[in-house]
Amino acid sequence: MPVTTLSFDNMHNHGRLFANLLRARHRMAAACLQNVQPEANGMHFDQYDTPASRWVAVHRDGVVLAGARLTPTKHTCGIYSYMIRDAQRGLLDTLPKTLLFGRAPVHPEIWEGAQVFVSDAVPACDRLHVQMQLIHEMMLSARAIGAASVIALMPEQSPHLVSGVGIDCDLVGPVHDQCGQRSVCVRIHLAAKIH
Repeated sequence: MPVTTLSFDNMHNHGRLFANLLRARHRMAAACLQNVQPEANGMHFDQYDTPASRWVAVHRDGVVLAGARLTPTKHTCGIYSYMIRDAQRGLLDTLPKTLLFGRAPVHPEIWEGAQVFVSDAVPACDRLHVQMQLIHEMMLSARAIGAASVIALMPEQSPHLVSGVGIDCDLVGPVHDQCGQRSVCVRIHLAAKIH
């Protein structure tokens, strides 16, 4: 399965992949929330989908199987910075203020991983492989843009998954329930060597 990192500089080279990523994100959000906002043409987007971000897509034949967004923690757009920090600051009503044990970092070498999902259409026998492809590409992409670590809101079992394959990560927040799914914030340290 191909894995592609999209940016405003390269998305024109990938046809409809970016739109398909936002549509897949919308389907996942719609399964959780009754009223997915903002939405246009079946695509979910928010204030963090800016030219400063990158989007990782695991896909096959134009169908997005998994995705995530990477956003620099130093970036701001109006009153917004990045999702985890803005939740902590009380700017978002969809996430609790208590995502992190400490203060949300703002540093040029720390990026946020958000909107992480694996499509429900991925068969159980392929889910682990798709998740690992997504996480691996997120790490490679983050390193390529100068990140030393990624702070991410992920499903509760993700820290065990990534540490089980030698990825260095720490829990940086408590487990919380969102739409019936238990999630947690982790900080993934981007080692010099990624397998």
